[in-house]
Amino acid sequence: MVSRFSSFEPEPRAGWTRFGERLVPSQEKIGLVRNVFDSVAPRYDLMNDLMSLGIHRLWKDRLVSWLQPRQTMRILDVAGGTGDVALRMYGRRKELSGDQVGGITVCDVNIEMLEIGRDRALNSGIVEGIEWVCSDAESLCWPDDTFDAYTIAFGIRNVTNMKLALSEAKRVLKPGGRFMCLEFSKPIIPAIVPLYNAYSEHVLPRMGECVTAHGDAYRYLVESIRRFPDQEVLAGMLCDVGLERVRYRNLSGGIAALHSAWCL
Repeated sequence: MVSRFSSFEPEPRAGWTRFGERLVPSQEKIGLVRNVFDSVAPRYDLMNDLMSLGIHRLWKDRLVSWLQPRQTMRILDVAGGTGDVALRMYGRRKELSGDQVGGITVCDVNIEMLEIGRDRALNSGIVEGIEWVCSDAESLCWPDDTFDAYTIAFGIRNVTNMKLALSEAKRVLKPGGRFMCLEFSKPIIPAIVPLYNAYSEHVLPRMGECVTAHGDAYRYLVESIRRFPDQEVLAGMLCDVGLERVRYRNLSGGIAALHSAWCL
């Protein structure tokens, strides 16, 4: 049975939220998150490779494979600043449709991340077909019923109000549109839990300090993953904002999970 949204830990009190393990005023969180990603943006993709041993690439491939992006789809990739998912979707659509590929919009609240993604696209010879827009997941700058698909990879746990961000996802999706979320989740194999916890709590922050000189950013990463709802609770959140046909797939024993839902 899918858990309902009410089973998720409520806000501590009105006007406050959590930034990792810290309680902070809700209006301050977006700035704190922006500072985290501004500080690690130049080496963000390198750190993803190091801390996941490259497995995040396979997870993102799974997202694109399950979505099966078609030439006719207008796609919004939220919190996708460095372009990892968008470039994969661009390549998949080009394989299927030839040279004329368009309709992919990357949205991120961090200008620095978007600049890195845009530069990556230009360095790959992609000068059109992907649009780069600075916008907040909780207040998207597009009208209702704009997109055929909405994707978000490792971004939903960083928003201030998750229910609002999910409601915005549904709002901008056309009827028949697809929502897909890739996010860290809860391991389902008991034997790997202590190893995973030890790696997350002790290795990742030190690695982040060595590679980016910002160990605090990766301590926040670990805390945000720890507090993120499990697979069933996130599925319940999607139901509660009106998305339907909710399903999820565990990746790497539940270390990450892919959630799919439809706007019907």
